Amino acid sequence: MDPKRAKPDTLRELTRTELEALVVKQSELIEQLRKQVAELVRKGHRQASPFSKNKPTANPKRPGRKRGQGVITNRPGPPEQPTDQKVEASTPEQCPGCGGEVDWELTDTATVTDMPQKPDPVVVRYTVPVCRCKKCGQRVRGQAPGRAPDQMGATAHRLGPGVMAMAHLLHHDLGIPVRKVPMVLSAMTDIAVTASAITQDAMRKAAGPVGIAYEQLRDEMKDSPVVHTDDTGWRIGGRNVFLMGFDSDQSVVYQIRFQHRNEEVREILPSGFGGVLVTDRGVSYAAKAFDGMKQQKCIGHLLRNISAVLETKAGPARGFGMRLKALFQEAMQLAKSPPGENRMEPVRDLEDRLVWHLRNRCLKDDDNQRLLNGIGIQMDRNRILTFLTLPGIEPTNNRAERILRPAVIARKVSHCSKNERGAYAQSAFLSVIQTGRKGIALGLSSHLTAVRSVVTQTR
Repeated sequence: MDPKRAKPDTLRELTRTELEALVVKQSELIEQLRKQVAELVRKGHRQASPFSKNKPTANPKRPGRKRGQGVITNRPGPPEQPTDQKVEASTPEQCPGCGGEVDWELTDTATVTDMPQKPDPVVVRYTVPVCRCKKCGQRVRGQAPGRAPDQMGATAHRLGPGVMAMAHLLHHDLGIPVRKVPMVLSAMTDIAVTASAITQDAMRKAAGPVGIAYEQLRDEMKDSPVVHTDDTGWRIGGRNVFLMGFDSDQSVVYQIRFQHRNEEVREILPSGFGGVLVTDRGVSYAAKAFDGMKQQKCIGHLLRNISAVLETKAGPARGFGMRLKALFQEAMQLAKSPPGENRMEPVRDLEDRLVWHLRNRCLKDDDNQRLLNGIGIQMDRNRILTFLTLPGIEPTNNRAERILRPAVIARKVSHCSKNERGAYAQSAFLSVIQTGRKGIALGLSSHLTAVRSVVTQTR
């Protein structure tokens, strides 16, 4: 009997010998499944907590900033507002420790910033005169700032742009599913809104002001001096697609496509892109269309590739990877030194040693040979040490990974996009929101208007 198909009814008909044989087969099957699960866990296919690790670190580092790293400052207090409540603390009459007299030295300040339990919604009530033309009999309605011309009848009572903007931020930026956004808004403000209304408004905004700002960001990206790009998985109607992110000092652009080829990359960065593209070693960036484009391959990715090979090697087979890893680590340390004439000679020396180590030759180990071929061709194309020869280039692609992180978190709970229109709206809103946040961080205002259009544009 097949142990996988054993049923309680059939077990009663078996003899003792047959039951013993079945138990032995089931034990062998259980042991086989345990080995398969262990192999999947070893390869990283974890099913339980997605953030769990195989083994905890024996001596973890203490959290927080290390001694001597950076400048430690006190958190600044909030700016004064007309609605501030001022409370004066009592002056101590004696020392609580010894009971001695005290002398005044200075007056300190402390603040507690809180929010109302439930802010009252601001309702604008329009009194609209409705008239009838004596000549043609047409009905004419009065107009007022903030009221849409078609706001009448079944659509006379609408939600303002601030409410819809908050709904879009909760969904597109924080990844809260659309069906749960109404519950969040109701809990915070007592404002009732439906998931359908949020979705329809998002489609209108994506076809209107947000879409216009998004297309402008896409067009401006090709003029950036440095662009970091990476991609992650997404879904459209249950189908696996690619969410691509492009990050520069001025803006952030996302796009969702069914394929990730050089054609999709060239939608944002054409073949004549004059800046530097910082990427991993994806095949999309190795196309002939990018032969004349300056690139920097992520050193962090290369170090992880080398470490993965070293884990499986012992003895002399580790020599190639250890030497290559040491050279890349030396390059990372050299990048921390101030640029100038004093750094040029060490850079040239490091480049000569790296070129020699990655020279074309045959190695005995197949994994080391793949490393040599893959990294060596990037070295031949001058895409490894660009960050040491050109100012403003980072050695890793961490910036692109950071802009994809919110989408990765949102992907776990937001169910991604139902159709291509929704995917376009997701790309547009994410691009405008993240660019606006970058503008605030850098003190810029070029694209803050695009972000405010989400809040101020009426339907």
